[in-house]
Amino acid sequence: VQLQASGGGLVQPGGSLRLACAASGSIFRIANLGWYRQAPGKQRELVATMVSGGSAHYADFVKGRFTIRRDNAKNTLYLQMNSLKPEDAAVYYCNADIWKYGSTGHSNYWGQGTQVTVSS
Repeated sequence: VQLQASGGGLVQPGGSLRLACAASGSIFRIANLGWYRQAPGKQRELVATMVSGGSAHYADFVKGRFTIRRDNAKNTLYLQMNSLKPEDAAVYYCNADIWKYGSTGHSNYWGQGTQVTVSS
């Protein structure tokens, strides 16, 4: 099982980006999904999560600006980021709890990270 994150890049303050995280492999079911970020010199922090039922949770610093969405048919997680600020600059990582075919429990996986730079 692999998680492949994409969509990062350079954007001006106030701009938007959409991140995507595609899961591939022998996937039976994906439960909880999330986006985290890590800026230089800082710890990795939660940005947004979505449970299998579809309920979303956001960190206070992104509420009203970021939207997490999942496409179960495509095994893909998205993060729409609007009104970006310089302090949003970080490497963004996706995370997922995944059941593989034939497994008796889920395992937790991380994507490789995608860089988001917010600068004029």
